[in-house]
Amino acid sequence: MTDQQHLEAISDIRRMMERSTRFLSLSGLSGVFAGVSALAGAITAYALFQSYYARWEVRGHYDDADFSMLRLQLILLGFGVMALALCGGTYFTWRRARRNNVPIWDATSRKVLINALIPMMAGGAFIAGLIYNRLDVLIAPSCLIFYGMALLNASKYTVSDIRYLGIAEIGLGILNVFFLRRGLYFWAIGFGVLHILYGIIMWWKYERQTAVE
Repeated sequence: MTDQQHLEAISDIRRMMERSTRFLSLSGLSGVFAGVSALAGAITAYALFQSYYARWEVRGHYDDADFSMLRLQLILLGFGVMALALCGGTYFTWRRARRNNVPIWDATSRKVLINALIPMMAGGAFIAGLIYNRLDVLIAPSCLIFYGMALLNASKYTVSDIRYLGIAEIGLGILNVFFLRRGLYFWAIGFGVLHILYGIIMWWKYERQTAVE
């Protein structure tokens, strides 16, 4: 066996070991889709805020019922954006897994999901407490921080690039704590712009070649 054959054999073994311990089917297009969905949600939320403040100016006083309706609309919008992003992410990941002829649901993907869900469920409970106590200004930074923690926790079982996205989300969330009244902008940057940039980088590094072929 030649040196070149030895290197190819070692590379094949390395790829098989990596596939058995890391979920490598995450698609960069999932990140782009999630980012676009988040930006669309942020634009919609901004319109809801503008409409609310316009009604406040017309009335000339605070209306608790109107504010409660705004909160409900924003909560439903958040769930809608999250559901849309998850559906898009699942589709693009499934498409990439099928193209590479690998299963999308195995022991490794379950580890990714479980390790991501633990911080996200804790964050969801924490944010529910914030909503209950009307600490709305802390919702956006909490979303960013807990989501970043979920990405960090899941990065042990998937591509390492996702770790840097998690760190960026946590840093942005911490920064948002010092600018609490600008949560929507930080939310748009964290879930929108950063996801799009991450998705483009992921696609360029791991999927561009197969797409060209």
